[in-house]
Parts: sequence; structure tokens; C-alpha cells
Amino acid sequence: MSVTEDLLRTLPTRPGVYLFKGDAGEILYVGKAKNVKKRLSSYRNASRRKVHRKMREIVRAAATLEVRAQSTEKDALAAENELIRMHRPPFNVDGMYAFLYPAIGIRRTRQHTLFCFTTNIGDWAAFELRWFGTFRSRPRAKDAFDSLIELLALVGHLEKTAALGAMPDSKGSRLAGVRQLDAALVDAIESYLSGASAVGLGRLSAALLEKPRARREASYVQELIDVLDEFYRADLEPLHDALRAADRVGTFVAQDERDMLFIRNAP
Repeated sequence: MSVTEDLLRTLPTRPGVYLFKGDAGEILYVGKAKNVKKRLSSYRNASRRKVHRKMREIVRAAATLEVRAQSTEKDALAAENELIRMHRPPFNVDGMYAFLYPAIGIRRTRQHTLFCFTTNIGDWAAFELRWFGTFRSRPRAKDAFDSLIELLALVGHLEKTAALGAMPDSKGSRLAGVRQLDAALVDAIESYLSGASAVGLGRLSAALLEKPRARREASYVQELIDVLDEFYRADLEPLHDALRAADRVGTFVAQDERDMLFIRNAP
């Protein structure tokens, strides 16, 4: 299809979502705009530059265009998110795979403290974990989880996997158990994971200073602490703030609710 001058003249200058569709009416791409007419004019004026390649591909593949006006830009963002979640258009990437948003779980037992990283929370129901998340960036959450376990292994003692009991066959998940962790440290880590306070990182750093091996590997330990600090600022604290803004208690939001929580409660 072509984004012509005649087509642009029919478009609203208000917020909305626009849907490029294929020959059979299937949705190929969903976008949102504060000013629909202005946004779609950029498709007409797309150059041969690499940055505009996706625009050109969408227009070439599309047969029709549908525009749905919205009252506000936030309403347009919410509508875009829901349409992407429902239809998973092939030219959209962000928001398509909410089922891959991971969570981190904790549970204290007599023997150890369990830590779990997974995108399949239901698989771990028998472990009665307290969940934190979900998080949009799987790589950042996974790096933070692995960094946390590596640091805690310097403070306590990492259990062998066989000592943790029967585990579900849950692809992409990891369960770790750490013995001899101070209760106050675990409390501080839970507060950190909730996004309520970064004090837990200070308590963890203090515990590491008491361990000769951690002191010997100080530069590497600091790198791991920096990973956890970035995770707090980029993921944990914003999730905590969004939950509070929505008057929701707890530390967890389901995968298919997370994006809408942020859209509705953005500053």
C-alpha cells in the first residue's frame, strides 16, 4: 500500500493507534502516536536510510491501514499494548513475549535459603516461594540473579543441586540454595528485591568485607555489586513505585499485567 497525501488528509491530528494489515485482514504492525497524522506522514517520507528500513518494509507488506483514535496518549499506549499482546503482529517486537518476563523467588527453610529464577512460576508452586517481579528485561534480571547467588556463595555456603530435592523440569529456570545466611541479611535482600530499599546491597557488601576470599577478589566482587545496583535502579525500584501508584500491595505482578501496570501508572 501507499501512504498518500490523500490518505494523510483523512487522518486525525489527535492521539491514536494505527494498524497496518495484510491482504487477509491480518494485523502486521500496531503503532501508537500522539498525533496520528504527523506520525504516519513519517512513513510516507521514509528515506533509504537504514533507520527507516522497517517503515519501508511495513508499508510494502501492508494492504490496508486502520486508525483508531484515542482520547489521550496514555490511552493510545494502552490500546497499542493490548493489541500487540492479543495479536502478536510479526513486525512488532516489544510487548509480544510477556510470557518470557521472569520473576525471582525466595524461601527460607531450616536448612537453607532458596532462590529461584524462572519465567514459569506455576512450575514452582510446591516450593512456596515469595515472588518478586515480573521483570521486562530477562537478560538484566538473569545477570542480577546470577550475581546475587555468586556473592551469597562467598558469604554462606552454596548447596549442591542434589540436596535441594526433586525439581520440576522447567526450561530456563534456576534454583539455588545457600546455607548459613544471617536472617537479617536475608531480610535486607528481600527488601532490596521488593524495590523498597537498596540498603540490602550495603548489608551484603559489609558481609562480604568479612570474608577473606571476597577481599582478595575485591574488583570482581565490586563488578557484581554494580550489576545488582543497576538492576535495582532499572527494574526493582520502578516496579515498586508502579505497584504503590496503583495501590497494589505485594511485590509481584503477573506477566500479562506488567506492561499495563506501567502504562497506567507512568509519571
